[in-house]
Amino acid sequence: MPRIVSRSFFLTLVIAVFAAQGCNDGPDAPQTAAHDTHDGSDHSDHGHDEHAHPTEGPHHGMLVELGNEEYHAEIVHDDAAATLTVYLLDSAGKEAVMSESPEVVVNIKGGDKPQQFKLAGKADDQSEGKYSEYSFASKELLDALHAESSVAKLSITIDGKPYSGELPHDDHAGHDHAH
Repeated sequence: MPRIVSRSFFLTLVIAVFAAQGCNDGPDAPQTAAHDTHDGSDHSDHGHDEHAHPTEGPHHGMLVELGNEEYHAEIVHDDAAATLTVYLLDSAGKEAVMSESPEVVVNIKGGDKPQQFKLAGKADDQSEGKYSEYSFASKELLDALHAESSVAKLSITIDGKPYSGELPHDDHAGHDHAH
C-alpha cells in the first residue's frame, strides 16, 4: 500500500509542476504587469489572464489604465522635441479608440502651484470629428512631469463618459527612444 501512495504523491507533484508552468514566461511572452487589486480576494472565480496587463503600447509608450480597464492611454514623451503625445487605446492596449473630446487635460500637482495642460486632438480626414491621438509641445509640461514631487492625472471623455488615470512617475517611462 505505501507504494501506491508514493506513486499517487509523485503523480500529483508532476501535475502541479506542469500546471505551475502553464503561464508563458518565455522570451516571446508579451510584456505584462501584475494587477494588484488590494482587496485580498483569492481570484478563484476567473482565469490568470484577466490579471495580465500590457505595460507598453504600440508606440512604445507607457500605458495608463482608464476606467476599470475599459480603455488605456499610451503616454509618449519626446524630450528632444519637448512633446507629449497621448494615444487612446482599447482595453487590451493595442487598437486605437476614437473620442469626441477635442482635448486631453493633464493636471499636475507639485511645486509652487497646480498646473493644467490641454493636449489638442490630432484630426485626420477619416476621423469625422473624433480623435485618438492628442499632442502638446511644451518644455514646461515635460519638466513638470519629470519633477520628483509631481503627481499628474490625465482626464478625457470617451462616448460621453469621463475617464481619468494617473500618469506613472518614472523618469524613463514613455520616452521616445527613436523606435
